[in-house]
Amino acid sequence: MPELLRRKSIEQIQADAVSGFAEEGRVGLKRTLGVFDLTMLGIAAIIGAGIFAMIGNAASRGGPAIVFLFIFAAVACAFSALCYAEFASRIPIAGSAYTYAYASLGELIAWIIGWDLIVEYAIGNIAVAISWSDYFTSMLKGYGINIPPYATMDYLSASRTFTESGQIVDQAIKSGHSLQSLLEMKGEQLASISDGLTPSAVEAYAAWTSAPMIGDFRFIADVPALAITVLLTALVYIGIRESKVTANVMTILKVAVILLVIILGAFYVNPANWSPFAPNGFAGVMSGAAAVFFAYIGFDALSTTAEECRNPHRDLPRGMILSLAICTILYCLLALVLTGMVSHEKLAVGDPLAFVFGPEGANINWIAGIIAISAVIAMATVFLVFQIGQPRLWMAMSRDGLLPPIFSSIHPRFRTPWFSTIIAGLVVAIPALFMNLVEVTDLSVIGTLFAFSIVCAGVLFKDKEFGRQNRFVPYINGRFLVPLILLAILGLIFYFNYDASKGFAENVVELVSRLFRAEPQGNETAWQAFSHKIPYIAFVVLAVIIAVLSMVKKLSLIPVLGLLCCTYLMSELGWTNWMRFAVWLLIGLSIYFGYGYSHSRLSRHKPEKTTLNLRLASLGFLIAAIGLAISAFDFINQFIVYLIPALSNSTLKIVEIGFAIVGLAVGIFGAWSEMRKNNSNEEN
Repeated sequence: MPELLRRKSIEQIQADAVSGFAEEGRVGLKRTLGVFDLTMLGIAAIIGAGIFAMIGNAASRGGPAIVFLFIFAAVACAFSALCYAEFASRIPIAGSAYTYAYASLGELIAWIIGWDLIVEYAIGNIAVAISWSDYFTSMLKGYGINIPPYATMDYLSASRTFTESGQIVDQAIKSGHSLQSLLEMKGEQLASISDGLTPSAVEAYAAWTSAPMIGDFRFIADVPALAITVLLTALVYIGIRESKVTANVMTILKVAVILLVIILGAFYVNPANWSPFAPNGFAGVMSGAAAVFFAYIGFDALSTTAEECRNPHRDLPRGMILSLAICTILYCLLALVLTGMVSHEKLAVGDPLAFVFGPEGANINWIAGIIAISAVIAMATVFLVFQIGQPRLWMAMSRDGLLPPIFSSIHPRFRTPWFSTIIAGLVVAIPALFMNLVEVTDLSVIGTLFAFSIVCAGVLFKDKEFGRQNRFVPYINGRFLVPLILLAILGLIFYFNYDASKGFAENVVELVSRLFRAEPQGNETAWQAFSHKIPYIAFVVLAVIIAVLSMVKKLSLIPVLGLLCCTYLMSELGWTNWMRFAVWLLIGLSIYFGYGYSHSRLSRHKPEKTTLNLRLASLGFLIAAIGLAISAFDFINQFIVYLIPALSNSTLKIVEIGFAIVGLAVGIFGAWSEMRKNNSNEEN
């Protein structure tokens, strides 16, 4: 086990950064970023899809009180940002949470975090590329430029929607409506023609029927998503200076447009729309907490540029906190303006900023064009920051030997991680062309929250080493404060949900039984109904453990609160997303034991090739990942049933469980055997 938890000391990490790994003949990165540049990069990463799309759905549920939801999410991020800043000021090297975990929690946890952050950056950027494509094509339509539907939609969406709704569109066309006229209609107009007729159904029909054929394959791909991926990946490949200047210009323009919307919209606010302030109560406000958190994702990417900061000890913490504070102010002001301009029920749309300036709001059509342009800029800047972060994360992992050396090679002219940048571009470009991300986009959120939790835990583990003095995050003894805060939260829950809480409080046994009891709904089995409660049960257990440890170990308050906030938000994401996240982590463990463990720079055993035990561990975790994937992803389940029609659901369930259990057993046995062998060699 010690081999799995071997750590890099902060002194060793700093020495590597200073030397630039010169002993391996590598050149270092250029130090060009200051506080202003880092703040602009942080704003560019944070303000994007969240402020242009997510804010509408959250406001429709929470009403004007959504402003408190943004504040709550900002507080959760602030605790994590302070912990990031603590590490970033002490470990000024590229790698983000990965590097921090390596120094505090050990190599295995560091690998898990590094692999986890690939989800945040890659899937996050795939989603951004597709969203950018949607905004870009909408903007072009406003100027009378129409891209063929087969060049703006992913293949899976077109195929699935055509299969489900193709006949409905056919009937509408046979009734006298042309396909072009259907494409130009709004949702209400289409619904009046036929139930089930939607804009997405018409677009999928047009894409499927007009797509050029390549043999038996219909060419349907999101070309604008590919274009923006290639363009910005090339920009990152050329160098951070060009990327920095571009990001700064686009971010300033984007913030200026948002301020214009806030200031102009303030003149059209109707205070009557703010009453009631919380129409669905506390539960309605908090229901969108995890979704709103997505609007804050991005500030952690700043720590991956540590080697390119002029003064990382001072500038990185300031850049993180400043960017988070500025974005929070903009989010809160925008939430108040939007809910004041129209009734909150009407904001459940994909383009709320444009909607409030339409006929049902201020009725200023020229603003819609400005919003479309700013949305395109917003998506591009978010993409740029994530695309800067991902190659540098892989570079850090490669430097430690966990990935092949080519991932950390620096271009001799541009002095950027050229190979990692190209691979990062391919990882985003290929799925963005053909894949639908509806089923996996929550992975980006859960991956980010998991990374935040590990960073907060890392500060707690390094508490004695950091000492009580000269800390960026001040030490606040949580011995009594943490239990008191948890009790206060329970009190607030009791106050805002009095009737339900009173019934629970009257009988503790009933409370526990209700926590573990679930009534199946629809076609759910008893296990499926209960599984939805597992994340909440895990959070309650973790909160109790942390409260006890805070009293015994006198844990620092800020990282404890960061850990609790992040794990609570993770519990809101549901059991299915946890299973999908587990699939990704198991694939990562397979790669770690297949390559990273034996090639690590910290390894005291340097085998010429991966041992049999490590191969066994790698294969076992891969088999377990396959078993969980069959259960977690519907399209995999459906594909297997399509290939083997005679396979019953019960048999498939046995296969899923069998693969998962056997794979985990084999993987753990292989890893344990390797650790035991290494320990025996050390004793001899």
